Amino acid sequence: MEALGAPGAGAAIALENLFPPLPSEVILPLAGFTASQGEMNLWAALLCTTLGSVVGALALYGVGTVLGRDRLIAVAAKLPLVKIADIERTERWFLRHGPKAVFLGRMIPLFRSLISVPAGVERMSLPVFAVLTTIGSAIWNTLFVVAGYRLGEDWSKVTDAVGLYSKAVGVFAALAVCAFLVVRVARPGPGKRRA
Repeated sequence: MEALGAPGAGAAIALENLFPPLPSEVILPLAGFTASQGEMNLWAALLCTTLGSVVGALALYGVGTVLGRDRLIAVAAKLPLVKIADIERTERWFLRHGPKAVFLGRMIPLFRSLISVPAGVERMSLPVFAVLTTIGSAIWNTLFVVAGYRLGEDWSKVTDAVGLYSKAVGVFAALAVCAFLVVRVARPGPGKRRA
């Protein structure tokens, strides 16, 4: 982290958006710890990591806009157990709750990255997306960078605590997928697109 500096921490967070296995829960507190040792400016760490979050989210938003609704529906139509009605239902939900989902999604592991793609597919206003992503990311990043800064040598305690949160989110997501599969196999129904 000392070698990377604040811009490197920001670049690592941008990559974390694109490759979720890179854990922000390690990068951010470590940046805070490095700042507490005087090897990095705290404000620079907060600014660069938030900028990195926004850059990564904008890249995934771009993927969503390139993918587009028609391609998404074409892909969904070829997937087993997925109905076009599922995509349409998700679209309606996102149109009602998109801004809240983008803002809160920035603070939920796994969804931090994924929420940008439907925002792009649905062509959410880019300024609105950027502002909500910036605010949500700033909150998330500040919590972890400042925790690492305050804990100093014990910065890894942050990673341990958030690991439980991340595992809980992962278990919930896995249960939701299992429930979807059980319901879909039990009641397959028609998969046609509604007019």
